[in-house]
Amino acid sequence: MKKLLISTLFTSLFVTVSAQETQSEKITDTTKVEALDEVLVQAVRVEADSPITHSNLDKDDLEKRNLGQDIPYMLNYLPSVVTTSDAGAGVGYTYIRVRGSDASRINVTLNGIPYNDSESQGTFWVNLPDFTSSVQSLQLQRGVGTSTNGSGAFGASLNLLSDAVSNDAYGEIANSFGSFNTHKHNLKFSTGLLSDHFELAGRLSTIQSDGYIDRASSDLKSYFLQGAFVNRNTLIKALVFGGREETYQSWNGLEDPEKLKNDRTYNTVGMYTDEDGNIQFYDNEMDNYAQDHYQLLWNQRFNNKWSTNVSLNYTKGKGYFEQYKEDEDFETYGFEPIEIGGDTISTTDLIRRRWLDNDFYAANANINYKDNKIDFTGGAFYSYYTGDHYGGVIWARYASNSEIRDRYYEGNGEKSEFTIFSKATYRVNEKWSFFGDLQGRFLNYKTSGITSDLVSLIVDENYSFFNPKAGLTYKLNPSNQFYFSYGKAHREPSRNDYEQGIITPEKLDDFELGWRFASEKTKVNTNVYYMYYKDQLVLSGELNDVGAPLRTNSGKSYRLGLEVDAEILLLKNLRTLPNIALSNNKNVDFVTSRDGELVNLRNTNISFSPSVVAGNMLEYSPIKKLQFGFLSKFVGEQYMGNIDSEASKLDSYFINDLNIVYTLDNLPWIKEVVFSALVNNIFNVKYISNGYFYTYDDDFSNPGTITTVEGAGYYPQATINFLVGAIIKF
Repeated sequence: MKKLLISTLFTSLFVTVSAQETQSEKITDTTKVEALDEVLVQAVRVEADSPITHSNLDKDDLEKRNLGQDIPYMLNYLPSVVTTSDAGAGVGYTYIRVRGSDASRINVTLNGIPYNDSESQGTFWVNLPDFTSSVQSLQLQRGVGTSTNGSGAFGASLNLLSDAVSNDAYGEIANSFGSFNTHKHNLKFSTGLLSDHFELAGRLSTIQSDGYIDRASSDLKSYFLQGAFVNRNTLIKALVFGGREETYQSWNGLEDPEKLKNDRTYNTVGMYTDEDGNIQFYDNEMDNYAQDHYQLLWNQRFNNKWSTNVSLNYTKGKGYFEQYKEDEDFETYGFEPIEIGGDTISTTDLIRRRWLDNDFYAANANINYKDNKIDFTGGAFYSYYTGDHYGGVIWARYASNSEIRDRYYEGNGEKSEFTIFSKATYRVNEKWSFFGDLQGRFLNYKTSGITSDLVSLIVDENYSFFNPKAGLTYKLNPSNQFYFSYGKAHREPSRNDYEQGIITPEKLDDFELGWRFASEKTKVNTNVYYMYYKDQLVLSGELNDVGAPLRTNSGKSYRLGLEVDAEILLLKNLRTLPNIALSNNKNVDFVTSRDGELVNLRNTNISFSPSVVAGNMLEYSPIKKLQFGFLSKFVGEQYMGNIDSEASKLDSYFINDLNIVYTLDNLPWIKEVVFSALVNNIFNVKYISNGYFYTYDDDFSNPGTITTVEGAGYYPQATINFLVGAIIKF
């Protein structure tokens, strides 16, 4: 890894020196270095006065609660955001929804490079544990947003900028401990700018937790290494970062009402019955995956008006999950029946592994022109993905004719994407500005082989999408600003959708109308949105056999909502940051099968789309270096399916957290020590933030009739729990 980094840096420096005249001016202005860093995400971000609905968080905002929980939990108090966790406490597999859209429909980029998996379109933060510690800033755009790289944003887009170049050398040691035997340890460093031009920085992290749910343990390791070259108008970064995760699965949830009431941490994953009829749990029902990212980022500023940005990326992912299965049919694994003692054996207990081995390549180039009137950015993006899916049996009670390392299924998926875009903001005068954004996406997705269900999956689909966006901003006075925007987006199906026979892409028209108010003590952002979908792929509520949510095509649907967020300085040392989102989310003329017949249910609620989501952060600083934060979150009731069944309803919940941060400085040999504590769910609420819903036809209980049976499962979240930690900064 060191050789790769040194080689990359040397090549980058040679290209830079060859491309421009040697510049000897020293970098002494930190603001200039940070500005160069920010250009790396300029193409996918928007400015404060843009007609795009958005929220920003910086490193200081994230540090207060960065004690081991994943990035979705860092975003929990932003408008329209709902978070949940399989293990119940925010460590391991965590998920986020924005405006009712799940993570597979939220575009995520790291330094402008897509992070969503090309096939599943999901984002798995468990593969990048403690990445929050290496984030300089992030922006969450709700709705279609501005053009970005990767799959279209159908609920939101999230872009993250990794650590900026530091002028000064530093070192940090962070440790945190908490409930469920959770602990995080990391080490960060930076050399600062050596010879005024070079920086080497890095981080090593480990996070472990037993989880709130039984056996839902996580053993997570990650790293981040950055080499940078900075000149007066040049920034080159070579980044290597990644993670390793071993997570005991907890994707089954709980279907038993009695267990849910009296033993809500019960985990059925890994359950089997031994020869004596006793229930046992397989100790290695694990998810084991590694992901490594290699990025080369080059920002070149030619003068005060022109700049360019070039990015190269390679991501390698490989891993498996392991399962103990009882009484599996030989036929499923290609085994031949065997004779033992005159009996024919055609089933067996076994342990299987299902693998994913993928490679993702990406290249991105942008050019920007900016003066007092025009801010123009144009660019192109290309990516190629290939992923192998295969499975094998590593142990069987009756192995039949199988051989070691046999694969009982094997398939491949390939996806290529080419995107071009141009966008500009034109300032007519001090009051009016116009925004335009044109994007073309051209995709090819092909598959071969068979799935884990032993079904042939042969796909070769091409898509061409044109995504125009436009908006205007009107500044009434220094305190009041109004904006309107329209955006169109298309989104291709995921691999799971293809396995369900869905090949039609989604389409979205998004209208946003907003008002921003800012005074010395108060800031208020208000917006109304109307998102009209055609062929929206909504979550059906069902899961596949590995716990992944399935989707269904809802035809026509819409989301209509009002979002308000504010920052109010109540006193000199007391401020509140409330937000609320009210929405109406409907499938239009939704058709389903009930009791053996197709039924039009007319307008139904879209799954996992609560009509009320509200939050607040009340922050009080009795002295300069001490801060108390009282954090509140309310999520209204929601349906886990699209047929408005009472059996699919999740109750509303209201939870509160307490965050305390104290900074101690002026210590010998130490710059400062930041102590932080987070008490989650301080009122010990027993709540459920996620689940699943399913139906099936029963034609056995009443011969000659078909009855639709409904069922549901739930993922209980942790009751009161805590995390405490300290960061020692040198």
